[in-house]
Amino acid sequence: MSENKGIRINKFLSEAGYCSRREADKLIEKKCILINDIIPEMGTKVHENDVVKVNGEVIAKNNLKNTYIAFNKPVGIVCTTDTRFEKNNIIEYINYPKRIFPIGRLDKPSEGLILLTDDGDIVNKILRSRNHHEKEYLVEVNKEIDSNFIHKMSSGVPILDTVTKRCTVERISKYRFKIVLTQGLNRQIRRMCEHLGFKVLKLKRIRIMNIKLDMPVGKYRELSKKEFDMLEQLISHSSKEN
Repeated sequence: MSENKGIRINKFLSEAGYCSRREADKLIEKKCILINDIIPEMGTKVHENDVVKVNGEVIAKNNLKNTYIAFNKPVGIVCTTDTRFEKNNIIEYINYPKRIFPIGRLDKPSEGLILLTDDGDIVNKILRSRNHHEKEYLVEVNKEIDSNFIHKMSSGVPILDTVTKRCTVERISKYRFKIVLTQGLNRQIRRMCEHLGFKVLKLKRIRIMNIKLDMPVGKYRELSKKEFDMLEQLISHSSKEN
């Protein structure tokens, strides 16, 4: 870090492995951050000898190896780093020995693959919806699926004041289908199904880009070097800037 130029506080916290830049901006807005015991503004830069604190905790940059984890989230676990108000949170459930945070979300009634890391920059790259990163889900609904349902789901469904992007949908059985999304609207699959008169009974994410779900429910594993190298290649042209 250049002593003269410094780096923005959100980038500092991201590179320190504390949180994503987006989450850092929220902490700035809530006045949870101090630089040399002074509350910073959005865009304030951190310099070489500055002392950064978040909620009283001193945050130090380091060159330790980043952590990248694939986790099979059980139903009932919430993807939040706020351990104060949600007892069934993902951080306490995994109880990893260093600070990590989830990349994106998977709602409480859903299960399946979610990635966690302490690398804030990779979080920002993956979360950008415009980067069109694939996420694949296995879904079970309450009524028999027909060709009309498959066509409408894949063509685009009006929800949340927009129309969902075209996507790949494949019927697996009478009540189950696979869907591959490249956007991440709030409760998107559930809302799409509800619009078409169906109720989601089970929803499991089975793939994020090149990472596949291959561990039991409630278990996690480190990404292999091959997986991480491919992941980096897939997001190499992604924007990470706010």
